[in-house]
Amino acid sequence: MSGHSKWATIKRKKGAADAKRGALFTKLARQITIAAREGGDPEYNFKLRLAVDQAKANAMPRDNIERAVRRGSGADKDTDLEELLYEGYGPHGIALLLQIVTDNRNRTVGDVRRLFTRANGNLSEAGSVAWQFEARGHIVIETQKLAEDKLFEIALEAGADDIQFADGEADIYTNPGDLQLVREALTKQHLHITVFELIMVPKTTLAIEPFDAVQVMHLMENLEELDDVTKVYSNLEVTDEALAAMEEEGRSESGERRAESGEAEKRRSGEAEKRRSGEAEKRRSGEAEKRRSGRTPFFHET
Repeated sequence: MSGHSKWATIKRKKGAADAKRGALFTKLARQITIAAREGGDPEYNFKLRLAVDQAKANAMPRDNIERAVRRGSGADKDTDLEELLYEGYGPHGIALLLQIVTDNRNRTVGDVRRLFTRANGNLSEAGSVAWQFEARGHIVIETQKLAEDKLFEIALEAGADDIQFADGEADIYTNPGDLQLVREALTKQHLHITVFELIMVPKTTLAIEPFDAVQVMHLMENLEELDDVTKVYSNLEVTDEALAAMEEEGRSESGERRAESGEAEKRRSGEAEKRRSGEAEKRRSGEAEKRRSGRTPFFHET
């Protein structure tokens, strides 16, 4: 399995663990709204069906989905949202393609440009990067302990072009127009589909040093955290060495955070102990003063 797919798997699991549901639902609702402009019935609007299925897979409430559909196709139509494609180059000449859904392109371009600049990259003109990518259908299924040869056979018979395995999952790639047909064929085989989407994949990839690759991966993660960015694609070849460097950096940062947290806890404990000691000393001093004040003086007659 390619490193790019491995990294995609890691990000999916990380995203589920982070449970940043508010931001995720905002992005999903925008994608549904944009898709619903071409028709509010998922049975006749393939793009809307994809968006709704993705929302359901991420446990988005039904009311949120229906409201987003109405906004795009009904009386609640939101005319401010627009779908854009940004292109640019990250550090070390890596091509980046961003899918955007926004209600304020000036805000979005400012946010995106700031992240590119901070990472020593730059936004570029339309068409400068997009030609390096092509659309593909992408399905992820749980292997359910089935033999890889058997799953490969099922996928090819269903119409898939390629299948890759890792960590109990299989990534299946199709021609864009065959995506729904392949999905239906896999469903009939009672396979559990966890991802069903149209993506952009690089025609060729570029391999760079692991440390340099980590810089690009950080930029992509930061871009994906923007509310207006729905997808980020690159032509970076994510090697096992780059993934290992990314994980090692994560462990180091986690260790530093734990150390900082421990030092902060020690400081808080020390300050609390000082306060308790000071308060106890004050009580002892006050009690001693009361005893001195309460003594009866002796007077000697002369």
